[in-house]
Amino acid sequence: MDWLDQVKWDAQGLVPVIAQEHGTKDVLMFAWMNREALAATAARGQAVYYSRSRQRLWHKGEESGHFQQVHEMRLDCDADVVLLSVTQHGHDPSIACHTGRHSCFFQRLDTRAPAPQWQAVEPVLKDPESIYK
Repeated sequence: MDWLDQVKWDAQGLVPVIAQEHGTKDVLMFAWMNREALAATAARGQAVYYSRSRQRLWHKGEESGHFQQVHEMRLDCDADVVLLSVTQHGHDPSIACHTGRHSCFFQRLDTRAPAPQWQAVEPVLKDPESIYK
């Protein structure tokens, strides 16, 4: 059986993917891959995702210059989530998020307020306007 056939693709032919920083183990981002993106990622050693909004493959860094070198790809026990161990490379290798932050997971739920609310707890490292020209 082909390794791609072992993945449990959803009804749209996609699988969720978590990108984790190789050294720190920080969760950098969540995205989707289709069969073509997963095969391209394995072949080129850089993350290639599927953009649902653009309906096309998206080589991480093609616009921002923040590429992800893939060290390892793992499949979870249900075969329906992929985990990538990556190192960020590019103009500013500390940025993985399109908001100019290190991680896309920069908001934390503050339950101490009268009503729970999301608070940004990670700084913007670079203005996104200067990244996406």
